[in-house]
Amino acid sequence: MSREPRVDAYIAKAPPFARPILEKVRERVHAVMPDVEEAMKWSHPTYCRNGKIVLGTAAFKEHAAINFWRGAELGLSRSGEAMGQLGRLTSVDDLPKELDAMIARAAEVSYAPVAAKPKRPPKPMPELHPDFSAALEKAPKAKATMDGFPPSCRREYLEWIAEAKQDSTREKRIATSIEWLADGKRRNWKYESC
Repeated sequence: MSREPRVDAYIAKAPPFARPILEKVRERVHAVMPDVEEAMKWSHPTYCRNGKIVLGTAAFKEHAAINFWRGAELGLSRSGEAMGQLGRLTSVDDLPKELDAMIARAAEVSYAPVAAKPKRPPKPMPELHPDFSAALEKAPKAKATMDGFPPSCRREYLEWIAEAKQDSTREKRIATSIEWLADGKRRNWKYESC
C-alpha cells in the first residue's frame, strides 16, 4: 500500500474536523482498491487506478468533499452546497454507509470507455450572395482558395457578407474578401498565430 507524502501533508494541514473524514476515505479507498495510486491533482488528494482518476477529496474551512471523477455515470450529481457529489461532509458520520460500494463502482467505471457525446448535425451553409458569386467568378485565384477552404472558413466569409445591412457595406466586404482570398487568407487571418 503506497502512500503519497503530499497527501499525508495535506491531511495533516486540514482543519481538525476534516482529518478523520479524509483519513477514513483514504483507508476505504485502499481497502477497496489495493492497487490504488495516490496523487495530488489540483492541490487535492486524488486516487487513481492504472493512471485513471477514480475520486478526489478536499477539505475546506467548514466542510470536506468527495468528488467521484465520473460521478454522473454513477448516477451522482454535484451537490449545490459543496464541491463533491456527497454534499458537505462535517464528520465521519456524514459518510454514506455504501461508501465502499460507491468506490468499487467508481473504479469499474474508470475502466469503461467514455461515452461519446452525440454530434449535432452541421450548421447549414449560408447562401452565396449573387454579387459575391459574380466577384468570385471574375477572380479564379480567390475562387480556388474559397473552394479549398473547409466549411467553417467558407461560412465565415459567407456570414460576414450576408450580415451587411447596406449595399455599400456589402460591396466593401466583397472587395475585401476577394483581395484576402486571392492572397490565400482566411476571414480572420489577422488573429491567427504565426
